[in-house]
Amino acid sequence: MMNLHSLKPAKGSTHSARRIGRGPGSGLGGTSTRGHKGAKARSGYKRKIGFEGGQMPLQRRVPKFGFKNINHKEYKIVNLSTLQSLAEANGFTKIGKAEFVAAGLAKAKSLVKILGNGELKAKIDVEANAFSKTAEEAIKAVGGNVTII
Repeated sequence: MMNLHSLKPAKGSTHSARRIGRGPGSGLGGTSTRGHKGAKARSGYKRKIGFEGGQMPLQRRVPKFGFKNINHKEYKIVNLSTLQSLAEANGFTKIGKAEFVAAGLAKAKSLVKILGNGELKAKIDVEANAFSKTAEEAIKAVGGNVTII
């Protein structure tokens, strides 16, 4: 019968660890396998991330470029053709953030921008965070209203 206390590793699969730095009789005394002098031979040596043995590290060799604008705003885009299809399908006369969220075009916290791609025939009042000039003109030309949230 086999029990947890009677389990042993397979023969030859384990061996005792090398005892480094235990005098010249061990054969591993003296420099204790660290070689002669240099940072790696000293106690407290820690390899720094990005260190390449004195060679100029990659992150310093490669040129830097670009920047990230912290004031950048990401808009969900809705075209006039989409507004037209929403108005036809649901009979909307006023389309706002709630309608865009319900249609799956935007999320509750996202910003919405209306662009002038496509053709608008229905008279619609539109509420959004931003409008392109062509979209604004097209909505007003049909008799609709534009409201910036």
